[in-house]
Amino acid sequence: MTRPYILYGLPHSLYTGPARAYLRKSGVAFVERSAREPEFRQQVMPAIGRSIIPVLVTPEGQIVQDSVDIIDHVEAAGTALSAYPDRPRQLFLAHLFQLFGSQGLLRAAMHYRWSYYDVQGAFLDHAFGVSGADDDPSRGAMRKMQSYLPGLGVRPDTIPLIEQGYHGLLAALEAHLSVHPYLLGGRPSLGDYGLFGPLFAHLGRDPVPSGIMKRQAPSVFRWIERLHAPDLDIPDMPAADGWLAGDAVPETLEALVVEMGAEMGAELADKLAWLEDHYQRLAPADGEPVSAKPHQRTLGVTPSRYRGVPDEVGVQPYLLYMVQRTETALGALAGADRTWADAMLARSGLGALGQPRQARVDRRNHIEVWARP
Repeated sequence: MTRPYILYGLPHSLYTGPARAYLRKSGVAFVERSAREPEFRQQVMPAIGRSIIPVLVTPEGQIVQDSVDIIDHVEAAGTALSAYPDRPRQLFLAHLFQLFGSQGLLRAAMHYRWSYYDVQGAFLDHAFGVSGADDDPSRGAMRKMQSYLPGLGVRPDTIPLIEQGYHGLLAALEAHLSVHPYLLGGRPSLGDYGLFGPLFAHLGRDPVPSGIMKRQAPSVFRWIERLHAPDLDIPDMPAADGWLAGDAVPETLEALVVEMGAEMGAELADKLAWLEDHYQRLAPADGEPVSAKPHQRTLGVTPSRYRGVPDEVGVQPYLLYMVQRTETALGALAGADRTWADAMLARSGLGALGQPRQARVDRRNHIEVWARP
């Protein structure tokens, strides 16, 4: 009997969510285990050099870390329901939405989880397994998560704008998902899984933001249910069948890209510029780790603007890894398709995508490293 895949994660983990949903949809046999189990600390952590989730252990014993890499690993092995659209415009959009879910929604997700701890603390304590003791390591992990808020640009003067952005995003998603079961038609794409991470684990699960979602965007909450199901789960939209025909991109999706630009466009440009300058000054060798320690995710901070307000945000090299994936799909567009994409990015404030730069990041041995041509 073939051994199943093992997915190590946690129910409330933003990055475990996409991997779990994808594995369910892909049809591969897997079991999920908590990252709190001894096997994770004794066998997995020494192999990857840090405590981080999700981690997939294959039937052959291979270890794959990171939800994006997990999806690509299973795709390469063959799956009954690929997450990669087979037409160029839709493939580009799938990567763009995956980028946004992975990076652009972190501010809102972390704000709603930690800024409202006073009214949803019991729920979060349960999720993190807090025992009540003052020296409980789980509470220490929660305090560490809360400490990330300033680096994500969550401050008293930005909080009203963050919440305005969340309402705007829900409205745009509701307009699209009230007509289509998934972003690109009748099956989930990379973009669905990318957005699912923050929209499920934080914004669709924690009491405060999930209440807003259920009241204002019921189709978005229904989409979350669909992605968690092992099948397509579209009895309420039975006419949906596969990818949207003819590489179509509905206006509702372009409106969603506009919301993305408003949320992350300015800081995307500033972070990419900071990374390029850092790379030029550092002149690293190919394969050199981007940070001094595997668990160090942020290299520095850069001035920026968030919805018109001066801001200062941390710069994570993983952003560049995700941008490169999106730009590869953008670079595959030609003729009218490329003209369409460039115009959409420009009017959405996402024109930093596709601009020339020398800095490149790869993932090798479960960490980000500099990659030279």
